[in-house]
Amino acid sequence: MKIIHFSDLYGEYLTMKQEIDEAIAEVIRSTHFVKSGKVLKFESELGKYLTTNVIACGNGTDALQIAFMALDLQPGDEVITTPFTFVSTVETAALIGLKPVFADADPDSFNIDVSQIEKRITPRTKAIIPVHLFGQCANMEAILALAKKHGLFVIEDACQALGTDYHFSDGRKQKAGTIGDIGCNSFFPSKNLGAFGDGGAIFTGDDELSVKIRSIANHGMKAKYEYERIGVNSRLDSIQAAILGVKLLYLDQKIVKLQKSAAFYDEMLTGIGDLRLPARMSYSTHTLHQYTIQTEKRDELQEFLKSKGIPSMVYYPTPLHLQKAYLYLGYREGEFPVSEKLSQTVLSLPLHPELEEDQIEYIVSIIMQFYRQY
Repeated sequence: MKIIHFSDLYGEYLTMKQEIDEAIAEVIRSTHFVKSGKVLKFESELGKYLTTNVIACGNGTDALQIAFMALDLQPGDEVITTPFTFVSTVETAALIGLKPVFADADPDSFNIDVSQIEKRITPRTKAIIPVHLFGQCANMEAILALAKKHGLFVIEDACQALGTDYHFSDGRKQKAGTIGDIGCNSFFPSKNLGAFGDGGAIFTGDDELSVKIRSIANHGMKAKYEYERIGVNSRLDSIQAAILGVKLLYLDQKIVKLQKSAAFYDEMLTGIGDLRLPARMSYSTHTLHQYTIQTEKRDELQEFLKSKGIPSMVYYPTPLHLQKAYLYLGYREGEFPVSEKLSQTVLSLPLHPELEEDQIEYIVSIIMQFYRQY
Protein backbone atom coordinates (compact mmCIF):
# COMPACT_ATOMS: atom_id res chain seq x y z
CA MET A 1 0.00 0.00 0.00
CA LYS A 2 1.20 3.51 -0.82
CA ILE A 3 1.95 6.10 1.85
CA ILE A 4 -1.27 7.79 2.93
CA HIS A 5 -1.23 11.54 2.42
CA PHE A 6 -3.78 13.86 3.96
CA SER A 7 -3.79 15.82 0.71
CA ASP A 8 -1.79 14.51 -2.28
CA LEU A 9 -1.05 17.65 -4.27
CA TYR A 10 1.88 16.10 -6.14
CA GLY A 11 -0.15 13.06 -7.08
CA GLU A 12 -2.87 15.32 -8.46
CA TYR A 13 -0.29 17.28 -10.46
CA LEU A 14 1.00 14.09 -12.08
CA THR A 15 -2.47 13.37 -13.52
CA MET A 16 -2.29 16.55 -15.62
CA LYS A 17 1.46 17.18 -15.67
CA GLN A 18 1.90 17.71 -19.41
CA GLU A 19 -0.89 20.27 -19.65
CA ILE A 20 0.22 22.18 -16.55
CA ASP A 21 3.89 22.19 -17.59
CA GLU A 22 2.99 23.55 -21.01
CA ALA A 23 0.70 26.21 -19.53
CA ILE A 24 3.50 27.39 -17.23
CA ALA A 25 6.05 27.35 -20.07
CA GLU A 26 3.70 29.41 -22.23
CA VAL A 27 3.55 32.13 -19.59
CA ILE A 28 7.33 32.12 -19.17
CA ARG A 29 7.82 32.41 -22.94
CA SER A 30 5.42 35.33 -23.08
CA THR A 31 7.05 37.09 -20.05
CA HIS A 32 3.54 38.46 -19.30
CA PHE A 33 3.54 37.54 -15.63
CA VAL A 34 0.98 40.08 -14.36
CA LYS A 35 -2.43 41.08 -15.75
CA SER A 36 -2.01 38.89 -18.80
CA GLY A 37 -4.46 37.23 -21.12
CA LYS A 38 -4.08 34.05 -19.07
CA VAL A 39 -5.70 35.80 -16.10
CA LEU A 40 -8.51 37.21 -18.23
CA LYS A 41 -9.07 33.83 -19.87
CA PHE A 42 -9.25 32.07 -16.52
CA GLU A 43 -11.70 34.66 -15.18
CA SER A 44 -13.85 34.14 -18.27
CA GLU A 45 -13.78 30.34 -18.06
CA LEU A 46 -14.54 30.29 -14.33
CA GLY A 47 -17.30 32.85 -14.95
CA LYS A 48 -18.88 30.50 -17.49
CA TYR A 49 -18.64 27.60 -15.05
CA LEU A 50 -20.31 29.63 -12.29
CA THR A 51 -22.55 31.78 -14.52
CA THR A 52 -21.41 35.02 -12.90
CA ASN A 53 -18.76 37.74 -13.06
CA VAL A 54 -15.34 36.69 -11.74
CA ILE A 55 -12.57 39.04 -10.62
CA ALA A 56 -9.32 37.31 -9.71
CA CYS A 57 -7.32 38.58 -6.74
CA GLY A 58 -4.37 37.67 -4.53
CA ASN A 59 -6.04 35.26 -2.10
CA GLY A 60 -9.28 34.48 -0.30
CA THR A 61 -8.50 36.89 2.52
CA ASP A 62 -8.14 39.75 0.06
CA ALA A 63 -11.40 38.69 -1.58
CA LEU A 64 -13.26 39.18 1.70
CA GLN A 65 -11.70 42.57 2.39
CA ILE A 66 -12.42 43.79 -1.13
CA ALA A 67 -16.03 42.62 -0.78
CA PHE A 68 -16.48 44.77 2.35
CA MET A 69 -14.91 47.75 0.59
CA ALA A 70 -17.04 47.31 -2.53
CA LEU A 71 -20.23 47.42 -0.45
CA ASP A 72 -19.04 50.63 1.26
CA LEU A 73 -19.18 49.16 4.75
CA GLN A 74 -17.94 51.67 7.32
CA PRO A 75 -16.13 51.44 10.66
CA GLY A 76 -18.60 50.44 13.35
CA ASP A 77 -20.89 48.56 10.98
CA GLU A 78 -21.74 45.06 12.19
CA VAL A 79 -21.45 41.85 10.17
CA ILE A 80 -22.90 38.55 11.38
CA THR A 81 -20.97 35.32 10.88
CA THR A 82 -19.93 32.16 12.71
CA PRO A 83 -17.09 31.66 15.20
CA PHE A 84 -16.45 28.18 13.77
CA THR A 85 -14.46 29.16 10.69
CA PHE A 86 -11.00 30.11 9.53
CA VAL A 87 -9.81 33.44 10.90
CA SER A 88 -9.94 35.33 7.58
CA THR A 89 -13.71 35.61 7.78
CA VAL A 90 -13.51 37.94 10.79
CA GLU A 91 -9.92 39.16 10.47
CA THR A 92 -10.73 41.13 7.33
CA ALA A 93 -13.78 42.70 8.93
CA ALA A 94 -11.80 43.73 12.01
CA LEU A 95 -8.98 45.18 9.89
CA ILE A 96 -11.26 47.78 8.34
CA GLY A 97 -13.06 48.61 11.57
CA LEU A 98 -16.18 46.49 11.22
CA LYS A 99 -17.59 44.64 14.23
CA PRO A 100 -17.90 40.87 13.81
CA VAL A 101 -21.02 39.55 15.53
CA PHE A 102 -21.27 35.80 16.01
CA ALA A 103 -24.12 33.34 15.67
CA ASP A 104 -23.51 29.73 16.68
CA ALA A 105 -22.87 26.86 14.29
CA ASP A 106 -25.31 24.12 13.37
CA PRO A 107 -24.18 20.79 14.92
CA ASP A 108 -24.92 18.79 11.77
CA SER A 109 -23.79 20.95 8.84
CA PHE A 110 -21.11 22.88 10.80
CA ASN A 111 -22.39 26.02 9.04
CA ILE A 112 -24.01 29.06 10.64
CA ASP A 113 -27.26 28.21 12.45
CA VAL A 114 -29.85 30.33 10.67
CA SER A 115 -32.17 30.23 13.68
CA GLN A 116 -29.54 32.19 15.64
CA ILE A 117 -29.08 35.04 13.15
CA GLU A 118 -32.13 37.28 13.54
CA LYS A 119 -31.66 37.79 17.28
CA ARG A 120 -28.18 39.18 16.49
CA ILE A 121 -29.43 41.86 14.10
CA THR A 122 -29.23 45.47 15.34
CA PRO A 123 -29.62 48.87 13.64
CA ARG A 124 -25.88 48.74 12.90
CA THR A 125 -25.99 45.36 11.14
CA LYS A 126 -25.11 45.66 7.47
CA ALA A 127 -24.29 42.15 6.26
CA ILE A 128 -24.54 38.42 6.90
CA ILE A 129 -21.47 36.33 6.05
CA PRO A 130 -22.34 32.64 5.73
CA VAL A 131 -19.32 30.34 5.45
CA HIS A 132 -19.83 27.24 3.30
CA LEU A 133 -17.63 25.10 5.51
CA PHE A 134 -15.87 21.92 4.35
CA GLY A 135 -17.63 21.98 0.96
CA GLN A 136 -21.33 22.27 1.87
CA CYS A 137 -23.53 25.36 1.56
CA ALA A 138 -25.13 27.14 4.46
CA ASN A 139 -28.93 27.46 4.33
CA MET A 140 -28.87 30.26 1.76
CA GLU A 141 -32.60 30.45 1.05
CA ALA A 142 -33.32 31.22 4.71
CA ILE A 143 -30.39 33.65 4.89
CA LEU A 144 -31.55 35.51 1.79
CA ALA A 145 -35.03 35.84 3.30
CA LEU A 146 -33.57 37.36 6.47
CA ALA A 147 -31.36 39.69 4.46
CA LYS A 148 -34.30 40.90 2.41
CA LYS A 149 -36.45 41.40 5.51
CA HIS A 150 -33.80 43.55 7.23
CA GLY A 151 -32.19 45.20 4.21
CA LEU A 152 -28.81 43.46 4.60
CA PHE A 153 -26.08 42.41 2.22
CA VAL A 154 -25.08 38.76 1.92
CA ILE A 155 -21.37 38.03 1.42
CA GLU A 156 -20.65 34.35 0.88
CA ASP A 157 -17.37 32.98 2.16
CA ALA A 158 -17.26 30.19 -0.40
CA CYS A 159 -13.52 29.57 -0.08
CA GLN A 160 -14.07 25.88 0.74
CA ALA A 161 -16.98 25.20 -1.58
CA LEU A 162 -16.14 25.93 -5.22
CA GLY A 163 -18.33 23.66 -7.35
CA THR A 164 -20.97 23.05 -4.68
CA ASP A 165 -24.59 23.36 -5.86
CA TYR A 166 -27.30 24.97 -3.76
CA HIS A 167 -30.85 23.70 -4.43
CA PHE A 168 -33.69 26.17 -3.87
CA SER A 169 -37.12 24.94 -2.86
CA ASP A 170 -38.56 26.04 -6.23
CA GLY A 171 -36.15 23.76 -8.11
CA ARG A 172 -33.56 26.39 -9.04
CA LYS A 173 -29.89 25.56 -8.64
CA GLN A 174 -26.92 27.90 -8.15
CA LYS A 175 -23.25 27.46 -7.43
CA ALA A 176 -21.88 28.38 -4.04
CA GLY A 177 -20.56 31.94 -4.07
CA THR A 178 -23.01 33.15 -6.73
CA ILE A 179 -26.12 33.40 -4.55
CA GLY A 180 -25.54 36.46 -2.36
CA ASP A 181 -24.45 39.96 -3.32
CA ILE A 182 -20.79 38.92 -3.44
CA GLY A 183 -19.00 35.58 -3.18
CA CYS A 184 -15.40 35.10 -2.10
CA ASN A 185 -13.11 32.24 -3.09
CA SER A 186 -9.62 30.98 -2.32
CA PHE A 187 -7.28 29.03 -4.59
CA PHE A 188 -5.02 27.95 -1.73
CA PRO A 189 -3.24 24.76 -2.92
CA SER A 190 -5.33 22.35 -0.84
CA LYS A 191 -8.68 23.70 -2.06
CA ASN A 192 -10.78 21.72 -4.55
CA LEU A 193 -9.47 24.10 -7.22
CA GLY A 194 -6.01 24.89 -5.88
CA ALA A 195 -3.12 26.90 -7.32
CA PHE A 196 0.59 26.26 -6.83
CA GLY A 197 0.66 29.22 -4.46
CA ASP A 198 -1.81 31.82 -3.28
CA GLY A 199 -4.77 33.03 -5.28
CA GLY A 200 -8.35 34.12 -4.88
CA ALA A 201 -11.42 35.43 -6.67
CA ILE A 202 -14.52 37.51 -6.09
CA PHE A 203 -17.89 36.71 -7.67
CA THR A 204 -20.92 38.89 -8.30
CA GLY A 205 -23.89 38.83 -10.63
CA ASP A 206 -24.11 42.63 -10.52
CA ASP A 207 -22.24 44.06 -13.53
CA GLU A 208 -21.78 47.52 -12.01
CA LEU A 209 -20.52 46.06 -8.76
CA SER A 210 -18.15 43.88 -10.76
CA VAL A 211 -16.54 46.96 -12.30
CA LYS A 212 -16.16 48.52 -8.86
CA ILE A 213 -14.60 45.36 -7.42
CA ARG A 214 -12.11 45.17 -10.28
CA SER A 215 -11.13 48.77 -9.67
CA ILE A 216 -10.66 48.26 -5.91
CA ALA A 217 -8.48 45.20 -6.50
CA ASN A 218 -6.28 47.29 -8.80
CA HIS A 219 -5.38 50.28 -6.59
CA GLY A 220 -8.80 51.89 -7.16
CA MET A 221 -7.85 52.55 -10.76
CA LYS A 222 -10.30 53.67 -13.43
CA ALA A 223 -7.71 54.03 -16.19
CA LYS A 224 -3.93 53.94 -16.07
CA TYR A 225 -2.72 56.39 -13.41
CA GLU A 226 -6.30 57.58 -12.85
CA TYR A 227 -7.65 56.62 -9.41
CA GLU A 228 -11.34 57.08 -8.64
CA ARG A 229 -11.41 55.38 -5.24
CA ILE A 230 -9.12 54.00 -2.56
CA GLY A 231 -8.12 50.47 -3.47
CA VAL A 232 -5.63 47.73 -2.78
CA ASN A 233 -3.06 45.79 -4.79
CA SER A 234 -4.45 42.26 -5.07
CA ARG A 235 -3.99 40.22 -8.18
CA LEU A 236 -3.65 36.66 -9.40
CA ASP A 237 -0.37 36.17 -11.27
CA SER A 238 -0.33 34.71 -14.77
CA ILE A 239 1.39 31.43 -13.86
CA GLN A 240 -1.23 30.67 -11.21
CA ALA A 241 -4.01 31.58 -13.64
CA ALA A 242 -2.54 29.23 -16.24
CA ILE A 243 -2.36 26.37 -13.72
CA LEU A 244 -5.88 27.01 -12.50
CA GLY A 245 -7.16 27.14 -16.06
CA VAL A 246 -5.94 23.59 -16.62
CA LYS A 247 -7.22 22.31 -13.27
CA LEU A 248 -10.65 23.88 -13.85
CA LEU A 249 -11.12 21.48 -16.78
CA TYR A 250 -10.96 18.57 -14.33
CA LEU A 251 -12.79 20.12 -11.35
CA ASP A 252 -16.07 18.27 -11.78
CA GLN A 253 -14.22 14.95 -12.24
CA LYS A 254 -12.29 15.63 -9.05
CA ILE A 255 -15.46 16.40 -7.11
CA VAL A 256 -17.05 13.13 -8.27
CA LYS A 257 -13.98 11.20 -7.06
CA LEU A 258 -14.11 12.95 -3.69
CA GLN A 259 -17.81 12.19 -3.35
CA LYS A 260 -17.28 8.51 -4.19
CA SER A 261 -14.48 8.18 -1.64
CA ALA A 262 -16.62 9.95 0.97
CA ALA A 263 -19.51 7.58 0.27
CA PHE A 264 -17.10 4.67 0.80
CA TYR A 265 -16.03 6.18 4.12
CA ASP A 266 -19.71 6.58 5.06
CA GLU A 267 -20.44 2.94 4.31
CA MET A 268 -17.40 1.62 6.15
CA LEU A 269 -17.59 3.90 9.21
CA THR A 270 -21.32 3.66 9.93
CA GLY A 271 -22.00 2.28 13.38
CA ILE A 272 -18.43 2.41 14.67
CA GLY A 273 -18.06 3.62 18.25
CA ASP A 274 -19.43 7.08 18.91
CA LEU A 275 -18.51 8.42 15.47
CA ARG A 276 -20.78 11.00 13.88
CA LEU A 277 -20.28 11.09 10.13
CA PRO A 278 -20.55 14.24 7.98
CA ALA A 279 -24.19 15.18 7.42
CA ARG A 280 -25.50 15.86 3.93
CA MET A 281 -28.06 18.66 3.85
CA SER A 282 -30.99 18.34 1.45
CA TYR A 283 -30.51 21.83 0.03
CA SER A 284 -26.82 21.45 -0.89
CA THR A 285 -24.47 19.10 -2.61
CA HIS A 286 -21.23 18.39 -0.75
CA THR A 287 -17.91 18.77 -2.59
CA LEU A 288 -15.96 17.33 0.35
CA HIS A 289 -13.20 19.88 0.78
CA GLN A 290 -12.87 17.98 4.07
CA TYR A 291 -14.31 14.70 5.34
CA THR A 292 -14.93 15.61 8.96
CA ILE A 293 -16.14 13.21 11.61
CA GLN A 294 -17.01 13.92 15.24
CA THR A 295 -16.04 11.89 18.31
CA GLU A 296 -15.71 12.51 22.03
CA LYS A 297 -12.38 10.67 21.82
CA ARG A 298 -11.00 12.98 19.13
CA ASP A 299 -7.53 13.61 20.56
CA GLU A 300 -6.94 9.97 21.45
CA LEU A 301 -8.12 8.82 18.02
CA GLN A 302 -5.92 11.34 16.24
CA GLU A 303 -2.87 10.19 18.19
CA PHE A 304 -3.69 6.54 17.47
CA LEU A 305 -4.05 7.25 13.74
CA LYS A 306 -0.73 9.08 13.76
CA SER A 307 0.98 6.08 15.37
CA LYS A 308 -0.25 3.95 12.46
CA GLY A 309 0.98 6.34 9.75
CA ILE A 310 -2.36 8.01 9.10
CA PRO A 311 -2.45 11.83 9.00
CA SER A 312 -5.50 13.78 10.14
CA MET A 313 -6.31 17.41 10.90
CA VAL A 314 -8.42 19.40 13.35
CA TYR A 315 -10.34 22.28 11.79
CA TYR A 316 -10.66 24.27 14.10
CA PRO A 317 -9.26 23.60 17.60
CA THR A 318 -10.43 26.90 19.14
CA PRO A 319 -13.46 28.90 17.94
CA LEU A 320 -12.77 32.51 17.07
CA HIS A 321 -14.68 34.07 19.96
CA LEU A 322 -12.19 32.44 22.36
CA GLN A 323 -9.06 33.43 20.44
CA LYS A 324 -6.91 36.06 22.17
CA ALA A 325 -7.07 38.45 19.22
CA TYR A 326 -10.87 38.60 19.39
CA LEU A 327 -11.53 38.70 23.11
CA TYR A 328 -12.13 42.43 22.69
CA LEU A 329 -15.49 41.55 21.18
CA GLY A 330 -16.62 40.61 24.69
CA TYR A 331 -17.71 37.02 24.20
CA ARG A 332 -17.09 34.41 26.89
CA GLU A 333 -16.75 30.66 27.03
CA GLY A 334 -20.15 29.02 26.92
CA GLU A 335 -21.84 31.61 24.69
CA PHE A 336 -21.58 29.45 21.56
CA PRO A 337 -21.80 25.90 22.89
CA VAL A 338 -22.11 24.17 19.51
CA SER A 339 -19.00 25.84 18.09
CA GLU A 340 -17.10 25.08 21.28
CA LYS A 341 -18.20 21.45 21.19
CA LEU A 342 -17.25 21.08 17.54
CA SER A 343 -13.79 22.44 18.27
CA GLN A 344 -13.34 19.64 20.79
CA THR A 345 -14.76 16.79 18.70
CA VAL A 346 -14.13 17.31 14.95
CA LEU A 347 -11.45 15.42 13.06
CA SER A 348 -10.83 15.50 9.31
CA LEU A 349 -9.63 12.27 7.70
CA PRO A 350 -7.51 11.96 4.54
CA LEU A 351 -9.54 12.63 1.41
CA HIS A 352 -8.26 13.45 -2.07
CA PRO A 353 -8.74 12.12 -5.62
CA GLU A 354 -5.67 9.90 -5.44
CA LEU A 355 -6.84 8.14 -2.26
CA GLU A 356 -7.40 4.47 -3.09
CA GLU A 357 -9.99 2.06 -1.69
CA ASP A 358 -7.40 -0.08 0.03
CA GLN A 359 -6.09 3.00 1.80
CA ILE A 360 -9.58 3.91 3.00
CA GLU A 361 -10.08 0.30 4.13
CA TYR A 362 -6.84 0.52 6.10
CA ILE A 363 -7.84 3.83 7.71
CA VAL A 364 -11.21 2.35 8.70
CA SER A 365 -9.56 -0.81 10.06
CA ILE A 366 -7.33 1.31 12.30
CA ILE A 367 -10.32 3.31 13.53
CA MET A 368 -12.12 0.03 14.32
CA GLN A 369 -9.00 -1.20 16.11
CA PHE A 370 -9.00 2.00 18.17
CA TYR A 371 -12.62 1.54 19.27
CA ARG A 372 -12.11 -2.10 20.21
CA GLN A 373 -10.04 -0.76 23.13
CA TYR A 374 -13.20 0.66 24.71
